[in-house]
Amino acid sequence: MGAVESTRIVTYRADRGERAGLLVGDKVYDAADLTGDQRDVSVMSILGNWDDASARLANAVRSRLSNGHEPVSDAELLAPLTSPGTIYCAGANYADHAAEMAKANGTQIRPKSDRSWHFLKSSRSVVGPGSTVELPRNSSKIDWEVELAAVIGRKCKDVHLEHALDYVAGYSVAIDLSARDLSRRLDVADGSPFKMDWMSHKNFDGSCPLGPFIVPANEVGDPQDLGIELSVNGELKQKSTTAEMIFSLAEQIRDLSRQITLWPGDIILTGTPAGVGTSRGEFLKAGDVVAARIDGLGELRTTMV
Repeated sequence: MGAVESTRIVTYRADRGERAGLLVGDKVYDAADLTGDQRDVSVMSILGNWDDASARLANAVRSRLSNGHEPVSDAELLAPLTSPGTIYCAGANYADHAAEMAKANGTQIRPKSDRSWHFLKSSRSVVGPGSTVELPRNSSKIDWEVELAAVIGRKCKDVHLEHALDYVAGYSVAIDLSARDLSRRLDVADGSPFKMDWMSHKNFDGSCPLGPFIVPANEVGDPQDLGIELSVNGELKQKSTTAEMIFSLAEQIRDLSRQITLWPGDIILTGTPAGVGTSRGEFLKAGDVVAARIDGLGELRTTMV
């Protein structure tokens, strides 16, 4: 964004309700107040006009540094997109994770195909930094997965690989919580196309912690060169790098845009590395604190209740 200081895009709640903000250092500034443009009142509206908005916000930050704009007092950070568009999640996109899941489930590793594979997660499942997530009453095997989240900033259809990253507005940290014991219907025969239950597996309330902010893409550099890790109660469970993805983010955007138009505010979760609970026979319980970190994108913490 060309700002003098590193700038992160947030959604915050204060006396005026939920609004878009800019986190500069450790202070939150109201985006629309800085720019004087009501299109900047929400992060979704900013993304809907990303090319102009990114330049407008950068200019506003430089102006703030010289004219003394006041930060928002008592700003509570929410998910950077509290009501995103469609959430596309890459499945088995790290070879080591695919191998551990195949071993845990007694199946063969799915061979690499010519395009990436995704499932959908409900936008209503998103919660923000510091949130609590209520464990589903009908599951005893809630698992963790740290993922790099890419936020789309331009309408995207049938893009070529070399231009795919041009459609990314920024990046965030996500945790894909999964109800492993709900992934297969016990009353349906093996081999039936109705055996798998991705709805129950991946879409319970709070199953998509996201945040703590969006880092503009031009402040991140190469999304395939980021350290990624997750801990539970301070114990490291996952540690890898996004270089280990089977399909890069650019390949995922190319593949998805061939099937459906991607829109500003859509999110792509790019897969998780090895170290999930299923491979260890460990699952989340009430009181557990999950902390996910990605280089340059901050830390996202959530507590199970």
